[in-house]
Amino acid sequence: METTEDRSSTRWRTFMLVLNCVILSIGNCGGPLISRLYFLRGGSRIWFTSWLVTGAWPLTFIPLAAAYAFRRTTEGSTTKLFFITPKLFASAAAIGVLTGLDDYLYSYGVAKLPVSTSALLIATQLAFTAGFAFLLVKQKFTAYSINAIVLLTMGAGVLAFGASSDRPAGENTKEYILGFVLTLLAALLYGFILPWIELVYKQAKQAITYTLVLEIQLVMCFSATLFCTIGMIINKDFQAISREANEFEMGKAKYYVVVIWTAILWQCFYVGAVGVICYGSSLLSAVVIAVLLSVTEVLGVVFYGEKFQSQKGISLALSLWGFVSYFYGDFKSSKTNKTINKSQNVEAQMAQTQTLTM
Repeated sequence: METTEDRSSTRWRTFMLVLNCVILSIGNCGGPLISRLYFLRGGSRIWFTSWLVTGAWPLTFIPLAAAYAFRRTTEGSTTKLFFITPKLFASAAAIGVLTGLDDYLYSYGVAKLPVSTSALLIATQLAFTAGFAFLLVKQKFTAYSINAIVLLTMGAGVLAFGASSDRPAGENTKEYILGFVLTLLAALLYGFILPWIELVYKQAKQAITYTLVLEIQLVMCFSATLFCTIGMIINKDFQAISREANEFEMGKAKYYVVVIWTAILWQCFYVGAVGVICYGSSLLSAVVIAVLLSVTEVLGVVFYGEKFQSQKGISLALSLWGFVSYFYGDFKSSKTNKTINKSQNVEAQMAQTQTLTM
C-alpha cells in the first residue's frame, strides 16, 4: 500500500519535473530566436555565440547558494559545502567539452539557416537520443514511444526535401549545405550527451538530489565555456566584440542586451534539460526538446517573417502527433503499473490475513 511519504515524494518529483519542463521550454524557444537575432542584425562571431550558450554558468551559483543556506539552518555547521565527487566532476567536465563542441556546431547552423529550419533539424536528435539511450542506459521502449520517435524524426526529415528553397537571401549554396550538415551533427552529438548524463546519474554511488544535479550542470557549463574560450582566443573574437557592438544594426546598447539575454536563455535550456533527465529520463528530455522545436519553428515565422512552406506544415503536424503519442503511451503505462501494484498489494494483504487466521 502506498504510504503518505510515497505520495509526498511522488508529488515532489512531479512538481520538479513540471518546473524543469517550464524552464526547458523558456530556454528551448527563446535561445534559438535570440541567437538568430544576433546574426540577422550584424553579428558574425560563431565562437562568441557558442561561448554565450553556456557562458551564464555563474548564475547556477544563485540556487546553489540558496540551497546551502537552507541546509545550514537545518544541519548547522556540519553542512557539506558541495556534494559532487571527483569522479562525478571528471565525468561532468568531459561532457562539458563535448557540449562546447556541440555548441559550436549548432551556432554555425543558426548563423547559416533560418530558425525554423535549424529548429526542425535539431529535432532529429530524438532518434539519436533513443538509440544511445538504448545502448547506454537500457532504455525500455513501448509501441507508443517508438511511434513517437518515428513521427518526430520523419517530421524533421521532411525538411530535407525543400531545403534548397529555404536558403536565406545572400547565402551561397556551399555555406547553406555546410550549415545543414553541421546542424545535423550537432543533433547527433547532443543525442549522445543526454543519455550520457543519465548514465552518470545512474552510476553515481550517492543520492541524486537537485543540488547535485545543479553542481554537475555547473561543471559541465564551465568546461564547455572554457572550450569555447580557447576557440575565441584563437579566432580573436575578444578583440572584435567592441567593434561588432558599434556596428550592430540595433545599436551598441541593444547589442549587449541581446548578448546578455542569449546567455541567460540558453542557461535556462541546460538547467531545464538536466532537471528533466533527473526527474524523468533522457528520452523524455529529448521528446520535450523535439516538440518545443516545432514551437520555435512557428515563432521564427512570426517574428522573422520566414517562409512557412508546406514541408514545415507537415513537419509540425508530425511532431505534434508524435508528442501526443508519447504522452498517451506514458499515461497508459503509468495507469497499468498502478493497477498491477494495487492488485499485488491486495493479494499481499489477503495472504497476510489468511496467515493470521490459521
